[in-house]
Amino acid sequence: MSRRLKLIVAYDGRGFAGWQSQSHRNTIQDHLERALEHISGKAVRVHGAGRTDAGVHALAQCAHVDLADSRLSAARWTGALNARLPPTIRVLRCRYVSKDFHARLSAKGKIYRYRIWSAPVLPPFEHASAWHIARPLNLEVLRTAAKSFVGTHDFASFAANRGKSGRRGDTDSSRGERETSTIRTIYSVHVRQSGSCLTIEFDGDGFLYKMVRLIVGSLVKCALGKLPTQDLTDRLASAHVGSARFAAPPEGLFLVRVRY
Repeated sequence: MSRRLKLIVAYDGRGFAGWQSQSHRNTIQDHLERALEHISGKAVRVHGAGRTDAGVHALAQCAHVDLADSRLSAARWTGALNARLPPTIRVLRCRYVSKDFHARLSAKGKIYRYRIWSAPVLPPFEHASAWHIARPLNLEVLRTAAKSFVGTHDFASFAANRGKSGRRGDTDSSRGERETSTIRTIYSVHVRQSGSCLTIEFDGDGFLYKMVRLIVGSLVKCALGKLPTQDLTDRLASAHVGSARFAAPPEGLFLVRVRY
């Protein structure tokens, strides 16, 4: 009888075409499935909690897989997988779980963090983990605008595919019946600054394709004086896609945690 193994996975999104399996086989899901097949001798399917886009990172992505052979302990699986995976993909821990658990369908929410380096010079080690903005940002305006997104809204104007199930995305919805809905709830948005590093953290019940990056792009426009805050709130209220939208670069985005 097969057993379900839950994995917590961290990865540097550089060099990978996102989470979702593709024909060229250079995604996080592809690498995990190859490593599992090599160890178990059988082709398996890995199910992730969400589909991070190309260049997006994860501190704790969650996934599960059904294994026909459960002779290895969960700790042994962690070591065996990391021995087969690229160094920029690490399985942090594994454990066997009930068949009732599903990495995507059981998820109650996710936390995403976006990092911005606000200074004239970007340190070389921040090159692939933050959006460099050399001009000063108005932090008060950014914080005020960020509060507009807290609550339950129709985020159609901040989604690249209006919520329809696409091939890849910053994440997919937590429940199957919501695949075509653009309504989401954001519980909190926290804006913090430490030196030149600015972080914007979103805690919500689910996120649409490029939703976080489109929100951050709009917030930065407000903080640079290029977009009135009222225009942003009007667009959110109307759920009208319109034009002149800008998505923040993927390298600043991290999936921090999946909540169950």
